[in-house]
Amino acid sequence: MIISASIEIYAPMNVVWEVFADIRQWREWNPVCRECRFETGKTMQAGVCISFTLKPMFVPIRIAPVVDVMEQGRKVVWSGGRFGIRAEHTFIFKQTGVPSVIIDSTEVFSGLMLWPARILGLPARLHTLSIRLLEAIKTEAESRFQQHGNPPSTGRAKTSGRPKHLP
Repeated sequence: MIISASIEIYAPMNVVWEVFADIRQWREWNPVCRECRFETGKTMQAGVCISFTLKPMFVPIRIAPVVDVMEQGRKVVWSGGRFGIRAEHTFIFKQTGVPSVIIDSTEVFSGLMLWPARILGLPARLHTLSIRLLEAIKTEAESRFQQHGNPPSTGRAKTSGRPKHLP
């Protein structure tokens, strides 16, 4: 199963990256990932374990992925698993103008428990959470940028449509 979404943010890369990379501050502005923290390390870098709580269904679930790839201002990949489902989440950051950044988010899920997850509607719920996360990053980054006298943008998250399912 693959879930993809993207969003354009009217703020320079350094502001967008600052918002994204400081996991400890996510609790201040992020409605999707709660109780965010570094389990190992103190900054976003390859090899650290982060954790946060998601509520994709009715009960909150603590997720503790390991950052596999971290290229500052370009790419972050983290992966982990719970309850028989393995996931890899990739964020690609692209400077598209001055000041404008697009974040592409792609989550790839695998595991034996995907079939019951599909029956319960989990793919659509996770897709919604991905969009909400990107919109929260956008809102926070643009708010910080506007504090320096820059005009707001009006863009919303763009998605690839319905979640894709791997055979």
